[in-house]
Amino acid sequence: MTRLDRVEQTPGRFAGPPLTPRTAVIWSVLRAELDRRGAAELTVLDVGGGTGGFAVPLAQAGHRVTVVDASPDALAALTRRATEAGVADRVRAVQGDGDALAGLVEPAAADLVLCHAVLEVVDDPAPVVAALTTALRPGGAASVLVAGRAAAVLGRAMNGHLEVAATVATGPAGSAGPRDTLRRRYDADGAAALLTAAGLVVEEIHGVRVLADLLPAAVADGQQGALVELERALAGRPPYRDLAAQLHLFARRPA
Repeated sequence: MTRLDRVEQTPGRFAGPPLTPRTAVIWSVLRAELDRRGAAELTVLDVGGGTGGFAVPLAQAGHRVTVVDASPDALAALTRRATEAGVADRVRAVQGDGDALAGLVEPAAADLVLCHAVLEVVDDPAPVVAALTTALRPGGAASVLVAGRAAAVLGRAMNGHLEVAATVATGPAGSAGPRDTLRRRYDADGAAALLTAAGLVVEEIHGVRVLADLLPAAVADGQQGALVELERALAGRPPYRDLAAQLHLFARRPA
């Protein structure tokens, strides 16, 4: 039985939002960590947390969340969302760029750090991961979500863009070129090495959106429950994991 299976069977677990094919794996891992912490109120740092898709449910569960994001519009939407959910006093919005994270967060103050879809767009991911590690208390955990290289190669090849697929596959960063919205993409080993170099211990790696982006909308929308379960079943199993649109790494700062 995997951790993703066990969390659904834990009595009194953190409920969170409904699971979807795009978020099921991430929430399952986070739920397991929150259940492990019991009734403790956690200090959470959500880097690039935008409008609060993760921050607000975590605040509703009784935790205090600081969201760092470069977009003032996203942070305004976060504030409205937190107010409507009745947790405005538990959510703090900080405008700032991921590259400047070291100057925005206190050291050893967070129990849980979320860094989703950030490391593929910053100028240099290494100092950002170092800042994440510094922000964590010893024993604290990091949830890191990055774009997967293999999925980008297959997606471009299947659409007939073979030269672009080759560029993504062979380039050092996995970017498709100057017009690409992402500076880099990762495979599981490369992403794990980045976190390990910063002093984190990678405990789990899962694929996110293994199938969700490949299926026709009619199938995905019409069988969402079955798709969620299939995503969760395949998330930790190579080679399916490694073909996912995103890779989710769960790591910990040693105590």
